[in-house]
Amino acid sequence: MNITILHLGSNVGFKQINIELAEIMISNHIGVLIAGSSLYQTTAWGNENQASFLNKALSVSTSLSAEEILAEIGLIETKMGRVREEQWGPRIIDIDIIFYNEEIIENPNLKIPHPQLTNRNFVLVPLLELCPNKIHPILQKSVKRLAEECTDKGKVERL
Repeated sequence: MNITILHLGSNVGFKQINIELAEIMISNHIGVLIAGSSLYQTTAWGNENQASFLNKALSVSTSLSAEEILAEIGLIETKMGRVREEQWGPRIIDIDIIFYNEEIIENPNLKIPHPQLTNRNFVLVPLLELCPNKIHPILQKSVKRLAEECTDKGKVERL
């Protein structure tokens, strides 16, 4: 079995329900949920002129490859009504693969670890709760260390 760390975000509609529905769909189509962080309310990143987000990190045990997980995530996002109109724009659900085992994957459609991980406080804080000792396979630093070094000061508030 493989262990993947996913990050979920929503800032459209009933955000908490969107996250909960995504978790159900992940458990039905990707694998067994091992653990999850708390929910966090966060300021928007990249395009700050939009509603705040709810974010959560999940650890999932799966038999799927990283590419298969990416395909399933796309289906889940589409089924939930996500429309990609603008980069970093409002979204009913966003699911990112942050880690996949200790693997480094770089192809045109998928980069793992997530390339923006170290720049995003809204990702690092839930990860800090979920897996503080997880080592970034490229940088060889723990999530705890990455969070300490992150220069993003966007507001991240545990609910």
